[in-house]
Amino acid sequence: MSQLRDSKMVTRLAGRSALITGASRGIGFAIAKSFAMQGANIVLSATSETGLKKAKEILDQYGVDVSYLAADVSDSQQIDNLFSFAIKQHSKLDVLVNNAGIHISKPFTEHKMEEFDHLMKVNVHSVFQLTQLAIRHMQVLGRGKVINVASVAGLRESMNSAAYNTSKHAVVGLTKCIALENAKKGINVNAICPGIVETDLIQGVENKMKDSGMPPEEFRERIIAQIPIGRLLQPEEIANIAVFLASSESDGMSGQTITI
Repeated sequence: MSQLRDSKMVTRLAGRSALITGASRGIGFAIAKSFAMQGANIVLSATSETGLKKAKEILDQYGVDVSYLAADVSDSQQIDNLFSFAIKQHSKLDVLVNNAGIHISKPFTEHKMEEFDHLMKVNVHSVFQLTQLAIRHMQVLGRGKVINVASVAGLRESMNSAAYNTSKHAVVGLTKCIALENAKKGINVNAICPGIVETDLIQGVENKMKDSGMPPEEFRERIIAQIPIGRLLQPEEIANIAVFLASSESDGMSGQTITI
């Protein structure tokens, strides 16, 4: 076993196997790393095979089984292939983390239906389909954990984010319904609703604002001024909650949306 994980470290997820989407960077990678540190075997997925390969190289150091498959979750056939791959790797797959997502920001009247359809396929359809596949599998196992990474955008309104917020509201509602149907089957379904997290997504927005004439420092100051704790969240803070939701510590908790 790797020196990075020994008997002195807590292994809250030992014996569990997880499929994580959007896992090559940002929140998804942070969750994958925390899961590996806690002893879970992991199947990673994202669109970039290069990014997944780099992620695996890092996670292999923790002495757990790590595999990956590049997939576009806007494509239903690729979702089927991904889940089949995950089950081949771990026949008792008992954790699913739906983290893959995209963001589009523009005034409501400027949205093209093609953009809206694509965003909904990635942010909602993929969650519905992958969770359906996982739930069928987990019902046979008699246990399971589904963790949907939504957003505070799924709990409120935002300027120039009608499509994105709609998708995240859908994920929150879907989480509650699936949780209710499976409450007596040993399956827990919960959502995490992060606020603004320090990822490359934020850096991308900063670059766009810079192009429009707003210095990155000013943009960041305006964002932080809206956050009660006075700073951006770190991906690891979201991962900590995901570990809890994937562990037996949350066995009595389902259908919840945790805002951070």
